[in-house]
Amino acid sequence: MSEIIRMGAVSYAPKVVTIWEGFKVYLKERGFNFDYVLFSNYEAQVEAQMRGDLDFAWNSPLAFVRADRMARAQGKQVEAIVMRDTDMDLQSVLVVPADSKVQGVEDLRGKAVGFGAIDSPQATLIPLDHMRQQGLVQRKDYTAKLFDVLGGKHGDHIGGERDAAEAMVKGEIDAAWMIAGNYQAFAQEGTLAAGSTRIVATTGYFDHCNMTTAPDTDPALAKRFADLLLAMSWDDPEVRPLLELEGLKVWHPGRTSGYALLERAVDDEKFFDAEGRITEKNYDY
Repeated sequence: MSEIIRMGAVSYAPKVVTIWEGFKVYLKERGFNFDYVLFSNYEAQVEAQMRGDLDFAWNSPLAFVRADRMARAQGKQVEAIVMRDTDMDLQSVLVVPADSKVQGVEDLRGKAVGFGAIDSPQATLIPLDHMRQQGLVQRKDYTAKLFDVLGGKHGDHIGGERDAAEAMVKGEIDAAWMIAGNYQAFAQEGTLAAGSTRIVATTGYFDHCNMTTAPDTDPALAKRFADLLLAMSWDDPEVRPLLELEGLKVWHPGRTSGYALLERAVDDEKFFDAEGRITEKNYDY
């Protein structure tokens, strides 16, 4: 038997096992001797990736930023080889009650704003950066209320965003940040009743997860893995359930241009340093 190819994934929900068990069968049927290793948090996964314990890692955008910085500090590099269609060109929104007097970011000066988990790119880091770019800095110009749940999962769950939305409905905070897709989901599920809220700010576009190589992964192996994923077709009845579980219709070649906002946020909020060391003292994972 050929050497096992190992990919890391973070177990942010029970469905993660079902997802990667399905991919394991699919890939092995095509001669790709694939297995996966589950981690409780992205920091442990990235560190294993840097040690060479993994060939690939299904990384959050924040995990990719850290992996990229750690690799560069060693004179190496990692590569984003594929990402989902649903990982591309996303935005987060700042939501207020419909009857709020707040019309924009500036109106939140001196008020309380809700965010997700401390390590969430879409519900905390990028929104903090957006407010900073608009002239408002947390603790100085407004109170940032973090709904910090499931540390180390980088906001892959929606718990913190839902908690922030519920706190806003109760009047405990003046506004809440969330990714646009969750805003729609919260409206559909009734967390945010129809017509009860409105959006007063929207971030720039950013990308989410990607499949990342380890620094020393064979480029030919990376291409083989990418090609197998890119060849998966929504029209194939065997493949569609796997894509549905993983939340996509089409795999796309990986890109890193969509991480510019997060890179700036990580620096401004001092989350990681230039070598990928964790510098956020309140980060508990």
